[in-house]
Amino acid sequence: MKNSSPTHVVIIPHPIQGHVTPMLHLAELLSLSNFNITLLTSTDIHQRLKKSSNIDARFARFPGFRFEAVPDGLPEDYPRAGKDGAWAVLQGFALNAEPLLRQISIGTSVTCFIVDNWLHFAYDFAKEVDIPLIAFRCYSASSHCLFSFVPRLVDEHIPFKDEDLDKLVENVPGMGTFLRYRDLPSFCRTKDKHACLGIEQAFASEIERTKNAYGLILNTFEDLEGPILSLLRSQCKRVYSIGPLHALLQNRLTQETTTLNNRSSSLWEADQSCLSWLDKKPVKSVVYVGFGSLTVLERDQITEIWEGLVQSKKYFLWVIRPDLITSNDDGYQTSEAILQGTKDRGCIVSWAPQEAVLAHRAIGGFLTHSGWNSTIESITAGVPMICWPYFADQQINSRYVGEVWRIGLDMKDMCDRNVVTEMVNDLLDGKKDEVERSMGRMSDAAKRSVTEGGSSCRNLDSLIEDIKMMSLNGEH
Repeated sequence: MKNSSPTHVVIIPHPIQGHVTPMLHLAELLSLSNFNITLLTSTDIHQRLKKSSNIDARFARFPGFRFEAVPDGLPEDYPRAGKDGAWAVLQGFALNAEPLLRQISIGTSVTCFIVDNWLHFAYDFAKEVDIPLIAFRCYSASSHCLFSFVPRLVDEHIPFKDEDLDKLVENVPGMGTFLRYRDLPSFCRTKDKHACLGIEQAFASEIERTKNAYGLILNTFEDLEGPILSLLRSQCKRVYSIGPLHALLQNRLTQETTTLNNRSSSLWEADQSCLSWLDKKPVKSVVYVGFGSLTVLERDQITEIWEGLVQSKKYFLWVIRPDLITSNDDGYQTSEAILQGTKDRGCIVSWAPQEAVLAHRAIGGFLTHSGWNSTIESITAGVPMICWPYFADQQINSRYVGEVWRIGLDMKDMCDRNVVTEMVNDLLDGKKDEVERSMGRMSDAAKRSVTEGGSSCRNLDSLIEDIKMMSLNGEH
């Protein structure tokens, strides 16, 4: 035995809500296996976690766990939502995190890194110090495959005409029968091919990083994305599909002695009163509306969605973050009809405990931005979706939900009150039985995957054993 030191894993997520949450789930799962874990994030993320959740109590039972944080280089009041905000956070964090990562690695023995795919500095450093690195993709396997095709998309398909939006995109592996130009990532809509060259180079570098990593972790499961996972395994050395991570963690915790029930990773304090509001509503009578942590909407988009919800005559629970609207119009006044309709049938909160909401008996549907965490949480809870994607991977996620898995309706590129009304009524009434049957089968498969002997459970065990072997064999 070359190395008997404790197994120490350094985990580095992109410091935004949708990436921090699944990597915190993974950090806790590895802590349950008695690994020492260092989670490196931004000061902003760490402070918000401490303020809005019980993050310290959650990890206090693991003496080998610690947070390390660096500033993301942005002013405290900088708008971290939207596409530009996410990119600015990534750039600032990368600049400041590399020196601390070097300090951590010099001060302690590191077995391996688990790193968000976009943090290229960590890949460069891991190669420099010869420490194994496992890539973590916070998107679906299908999105990862499509992103690996981006350089060819730019060369062969971009720009494309608006009249081609509903045409199939040719030669995309595993997606040729259903992928339309409309379903490509949002950045593909550019009319300037030159503007895409930087994106092409970024994705080409990202593909190479993944191929050269020790392995790839995905928050998905075999029954959901089996064909695409098979394709990925022909390209990557090791692929660990261990999702739904939140459900896998909960399953492992039921085998442990723990009294801590609230395992929130939220950056906002959730308004628990919405659960009491749901308690008073009939079974599957409410549509939950939530657009994640980064989506921003124009005032007219808010109005159209709001009008559509009220027109549907269905109950609705809507999360409107303080930074959801791109600009405040002091002259804007909400109509009396909307206000009265909301008073009669609606509940609006600034943030909700999403897992608990989706698991509530009153929820019949989820109007979502199609972020991957929301998608896989909805699948686990068995809640059909209406998909209104914002950017990045969300366009392809919504196509899979509506056309491939048939567990919801795809509303992309439309923001009209009458369409919202029609979609809500279809989901809760007209197409309810058809969609619920498909969702029921997929939800059952998700739950099987995280139970003892399930595919995700086995894949997590393989990941744990592989990391232990790194420590035992001194591969670093």
